[in-house]
Amino acid sequence: MSYPEQVKIVEVGPRDGLQNESVTVPAETKVALVEKLADAGLSVIEAGAFVSPKWVPQMATSGEVFVQIQKRSGVSYPMLVPNLKGLELAHAVGVREIALFAAATETFSQKNTNCSIEQSIDRFGLVIGRAQDLGIKVRGYVSCVLGCPYEGDVSSDTVLMITQKLFDRGCYEVSLGDTIGVGTAGQAQALVELLARHVPVRQLAAHFHDTYGQALANIHAVMQCGIAVVDSSIAGLGGCPYAKGATGNVATEDVVYMLHGMGIETGVDMDGLLEAGRFISEFLRREPVSRAATALLRKKAG
Repeated sequence: MSYPEQVKIVEVGPRDGLQNESVTVPAETKVALVEKLADAGLSVIEAGAFVSPKWVPQMATSGEVFVQIQKRSGVSYPMLVPNLKGLELAHAVGVREIALFAAATETFSQKNTNCSIEQSIDRFGLVIGRAQDLGIKVRGYVSCVLGCPYEGDVSSDTVLMITQKLFDRGCYEVSLGDTIGVGTAGQAQALVELLARHVPVRQLAAHFHDTYGQALANIHAVMQCGIAVVDSSIAGLGGCPYAKGATGNVATEDVVYMLHGMGIETGVDMDGLLEAGRFISEFLRREPVSRAATALLRKKAG
């Protein structure tokens, strides 16, 4: 059984994690969180999103947050954008990498982006083209790859079609999102095996929510197919405003604990992660969702 020797962790807590929190998180707290995550050795930290504050009010300060972050050499701070307007706002504050998203079902696409899958493909083609003109790197997301809150089962062929189009238009990496966390290891592995026959598997990422407690098993399964990039959220923060009942992305602490236990390098320091998770969890006045963080913090406390 073969696993990658090194895995890149893409930390999505400051965006995907915080976007669904009901407690307003001020810009200075978000900045402090991002900087603590960088202190922990994370090299990719999704710092926010240039989306409508009407629909995702938690992201309204993303421009302010990006400007205030003390940028580190070797660390990238991508921002999510839904359209050309979002891209221009990102460019105006100096963003050098963006992420954009498409959905694998028509209903979720309409709910999330107010357009069909085909329209979203046309839209992200324009965004990618403009980003390339500006010298901005683009990462793609495909949502609901293993299940949809509105349509249930999802066509793997549709996931493949969208993924291919994202690569064809210039995304350097595409993240496969189990947005509602319903997928199991066999399903996740089968999907990646299909995609790997048509797209570069080392440029795919795993983005698993942990609603049914399957995220770590799914990550373990897709690593066997060659995936070496994993999205995760500090302290297990998050959810999806368009997927009722979906819990947060798999906790970064849990992913790193598993990978280090397998002898896989991440470049991430667990003590630094625990500090970042403690910081944001205390601000939100709740315990971290991460099982590893809870156990390790109790052990440290004696």
